[in-house]
Amino acid sequence: MLALAVLASGCGRDEDGTGVPPAGGRQRLEAPPARALDSYAAKLRAAHAARVAAAKRWGLKKVPLIAPPAPKKKPRITTREGFEVDGHRRLGLPPVFTTVPTEEKVVFLTIDDGAEKDPEFLRMMSELRIPYSAFLSDYLVREDYGYFGRMRDRGVALHNHTLRHPALRGLPYARQKREICGMQDVIEERYGVRPVLFRPPFGTYDKATLHAAKACGITHVPLWNQEVFVDRWEYREWDRALRPGDIVLSHFRGRGEWKGTMPDMIRRFLDKVTAEGYAVGRLEDYL
Repeated sequence: MLALAVLASGCGRDEDGTGVPPAGGRQRLEAPPARALDSYAAKLRAAHAARVAAAKRWGLKKVPLIAPPAPKKKPRITTREGFEVDGHRRLGLPPVFTTVPTEEKVVFLTIDDGAEKDPEFLRMMSELRIPYSAFLSDYLVREDYGYFGRMRDRGVALHNHTLRHPALRGLPYARQKREICGMQDVIEERYGVRPVLFRPPFGTYDKATLHAAKACGITHVPLWNQEVFVDRWEYREWDRALRPGDIVLSHFRGRGEWKGTMPDMIRRFLDKVTAEGYAVGRLEDYL
């Protein structure tokens, strides 16, 4: 910003450097690159002011940090140790993971099912410009397909969480495939895109689940390393710490099941990650 200020202050001077137009009233015009820099700086200031105002409006303790640019080279995603099924790699089954390999202090917010359809949540996330990924189940989404259409129109990626949210592990292959491929069809028909990300309900799966997911066009199976509720966090790791690239789970819930609203949950989420120096990234940019 200092460099921009120096450039901007220098390009408006007259030829003798006094700041006073020369005789005849002719003043040297600013060079186009300087005007472009000044315009860019003004946009940055306006964007920051908007983020500050939004953070204050939604009751955040600090302004959320801006995520780093999406990596030009995507990290190699592999199945987390202990999460493999028999022949996982040999069969080319989708990787199951809880963290994205990155050294950047960035985490990813994912929200499951679709039970709560709070318009204030949509407004909050849009004003704060916080990315997140939605994993949807049709038995809940069908109550208001338009709500999730508005979410998609705001740039949110919609992914697969089965038709009816059963625990898949142990179910016959054909039943699992109907649940996964059926939700693929719903999202494609309603929202114009066929997902490549799938999250099994309750995080439970078996070899048949991953075979079915692959047959339905799924390339990645992200689980989670932390879960945030309106009143608490839960952790997979023993040290209860955030790590770069962690995937955080939450749910579309409201006062019917929580002691608060989805905006309340987002405040808890953002206050913690921001205080610990993390930004919220877009999961799809890393896959």
